[in-house]
Amino acid sequence: MLPSVRSVLERIAFRAGSPVSSRGLKTLKIGLIPGDGIGKEVIPTGRQVLEALPVEDGLKFQFVDLIAGFECFKATGVALPEETVKLLQEECDGALFGAVSSPTTKVAGYSSPIVALRKKLGLYANVRPVKSVGDDRPVDMVIVRENTEDLYVKEEKIWTLEDGSKVAEAIKRITEKASYNIGKVAFDLAVQRGTSRAASAIPTLHPNGPIVTITHKSNVLSTTDGLFRETVRKVYENNKDKYEAVQVQEQIVDSMVYRMFREPEIFDVVVAPNLYGDILSDGAAALVGSLGVIPSANVGDTFVIGEPCHGSAPDIEGKNIANPIATIRSTALMLEFMGYAKPAARIHAAVDAHMVEKKLRTPDLGGSATTTQVTEDIIKRL
Repeated sequence: MLPSVRSVLERIAFRAGSPVSSRGLKTLKIGLIPGDGIGKEVIPTGRQVLEALPVEDGLKFQFVDLIAGFECFKATGVALPEETVKLLQEECDGALFGAVSSPTTKVAGYSSPIVALRKKLGLYANVRPVKSVGDDRPVDMVIVRENTEDLYVKEEKIWTLEDGSKVAEAIKRITEKASYNIGKVAFDLAVQRGTSRAASAIPTLHPNGPIVTITHKSNVLSTTDGLFRETVRKVYENNKDKYEAVQVQEQIVDSMVYRMFREPEIFDVVVAPNLYGDILSDGAAALVGSLGVIPSANVGDTFVIGEPCHGSAPDIEGKNIANPIATIRSTALMLEFMGYAKPAARIHAAVDAHMVEKKLRTPDLGGSATTTQVTEDIIKRL
């Protein structure tokens, strides 16, 4: 199971003072944003798992149903309603986001709501653990992706030359502040993972201590990726006492892809700019069978949104065969970052036990089980 990462981000101060019920349970209000496609099928599984947590974990949940996505845009003309943002900011302790069907061609007025949410809520880090469970190929890495800039600032333009041909241009923005923030998340997470492994009797892929691999393309993009590389290294240089146990490595992004598939066991914490991190984490899913099992957490200083890494998968929408594991693990990650390590560990352990048994597997993992069957099996193991 994943170690708790709540303690490693010292700057995160989530909302305190949620009401305590008469039964002595702390009430957490969770926003649910299914979005598009299979998001509407898997986000309810996260709710079911939270509701099934035993009383001994001391938590009770209330849920706020919210809308966003391409379907919302087609119905209302707005992909991310201000009311959704307001309720998240003012009423919710955390949230789960499903998936969004962003069209591959430009649609006037439309922009991805999850990208907008990350910016509006200051969710500058995307943490994506990739770990094999009951698999012959050992993988245990976390990809820490900068979440707010790079090419995802979406500043593009197109013009026509005198000869009639078109030129399209996109801005790649890297800032020292964002790079420092994401570097600190990566190094803090590496320290926490190292501490957790040292306290465990379970054999580890990284017996010589935690490793942070800085991924970039500064051999070509010496200004933008160069600033990212230098700034993340500065995090280490400025905090050597704190990070003395961490080994620092670098990989050019194309070499990183090659080595990640050839020898994934050598990687521990991988930190990357937005686009590279997005590509690497989706690729890494192939190492453990499917995007359907890869969770993520969008994390800022005051809020966290759990989000499965898969897309909206319109081809299987409504068939009850979407893999709910990525959402269930994302639910656990959300709890970890909110400071509730015990129920998060319980969820991870239930998912691990389910996956080791290999009895019920959705089609993406070569089986014929339904979303409902997998969810019910995991809940029984809580």
